Amino acid sequence: MKIRLAEKKDIPALDRLLYQVNDVHADGRPDIFIHGMKKYTDEELEILLADPDRPVFVLEEDDGTVPGYCFCVVEETKAGGNLRPMRSLYIDDLCVDATRRGQHLGSLIYSYVRSWAVTHGFYRITLNVWELNAPAEAFYKALGLHPLKTTMEDLL
Repeated sequence: MKIRLAEKKDIPALDRLLYQVNDVHADGRPDIFIHGMKKYTDEELEILLADPDRPVFVLEEDDGTVPGYCFCVVEETKAGGNLRPMRSLYIDDLCVDATRRGQHLGSLIYSYVRSWAVTHGFYRITLNVWELNAPAEAFYKALGLHPLKTTMEDLL
């Protein structure tokens, strides 16, 4: 088993997992997410995979299957006003195949991405967790992450 940057050949595996992630969100918030959809088209994935500021990591098993991924975005905060300059690695999406959850594969992926971020001089890792996804929130807290801020909503 290894973790590496995703390649064009990984798009079918990424698609399969993107559908799973979307349906978790659509189950919890059908007013926002549409069942049976995914976040990116294959064309958008090809562009994204070529962008060095949007690294995508995949967990690849010895037989070539991909049971997990982590989509990231490099974010740079410029100095100004009351803010210090800093580089953050935003985790846009981390997914392990539903049939493989509970096997610590997500922890392996996160640990790899964290080491990669340290090696590349990032100040922090950030991510968002939807309130509908209590298992994901518990997973990230178990890894040592803590809330940075909370977004509130008032449905009209």
